[in-house]
Amino acid sequence: MRSLAGLAVVTMIALSGAAWASPPGVTENDGAFIAPDGKPLYTFANDRTAGKSACNNACATAWPPLAAAAGAADDGDWTVVTRDDGSKQWAYKGKPLYTYRADAPGKPASGVGPAWPLAVK
Repeated sequence: MRSLAGLAVVTMIALSGAAWASPPGVTENDGAFIAPDGKPLYTFANDRTAGKSACNNACATAWPPLAAAAGAADDGDWTVVTRDDGSKQWAYKGKPLYTYRADAPGKPASGVGPAWPLAVK
């Protein structure tokens, strides 16, 4: 009986952990999120409405959105945002996520500033 109760607890913990999984390929380094291509992820201070990106057109060229696949679904703090052009983008805790085109994979973030803080856990 105890082993069944223990198994139930382990299963519940595993399932609750799955609810906090990040999008495919997104990792974490010292509390900051890293995109699948190895570049740091940022949020945008002008994204004032949760789940809505204010970075479009030329902004999105310089700060590419973290694209979500067409079939991607919300998962805990990770949500999918529909952009103005209809494409999908990942957000963390309601804040859309971006890379910076001048950053290099595996290198320190070069775009950090008041408008573009690193995306952190």
